[in-house]
Amino acid sequence: MKFFNCIIFLFMCSHLLTAQVSINALDANGKKEGLWKGIYPESKRPRYEGTFSHGKEVGLFKFFDDTKAGTLIATREFNNEDNVAYTTFYDQSKSKVSEGKVLNRLFEGEWKYYHQGSTVIMTIENYVKGKLEGLRSVYYPNGKIAEEQFYKNNLKNGLYKKYAGNGIVLEESNYKNNQYDGLAVFKDPDDSVVSKGEFINGRKAGVWQFYKKGKLVKEVNMNNPEAVSKANRNKL
Repeated sequence: MKFFNCIIFLFMCSHLLTAQVSINALDANGKKEGLWKGIYPESKRPRYEGTFSHGKEVGLFKFFDDTKAGTLIATREFNNEDNVAYTTFYDQSKSKVSEGKVLNRLFEGEWKYYHQGSTVIMTIENYVKGKLEGLRSVYYPNGKIAEEQFYKNNLKNGLYKKYAGNGIVLEESNYKNNQYDGLAVFKDPDDSVVSKGEFINGRKAGVWQFYKKGKLVKEVNMNNPEAVSKANRNKL
């Protein structure tokens, strides 16, 4: 009988302790404290859940879509040491869409994006304070490289390469402040040059050469495109 009474007592204590766990509480300074569960204003469905310590997010936060299913669409794992939140986004099928670090609500460092419904990486980007910086790489579904582009302060700056599925470089060009600038070479999937020439401030400039099956067939001075070059007249 005493044993039975002890079990009842422990059960009641456990129930009382559970009931005392508060949600969406504030500390003495009015800052969020402990477990919080947010809701969508109109539907009242769960929007997020996570833990705060004196107004600061700690540990794992989960975010849900505004549907009856309440599908998990993102997670954020907060690091108390550097204030970085490792963030992962998911689609409605629970497949990973992208992942990377967020610092002060801005993308930071390397971010990975995945092909739809796949674990194969589609794009790798690098950020500094929410702006693209350095190399951005795009990949085909088979994992082979498709594009490489350098960025500076969120603008295309430097070398750009576009690849065919067989690895041939279809385009090799340069950018300055988001515009073509400098020498550009365009090829077909057989690795034969199609055209090449110079860009200045996003416009073709000087003499451009055009090829067919690897042979030069036309030259055009883009500063005066209506004039036929001497080389072209000799071919007519």
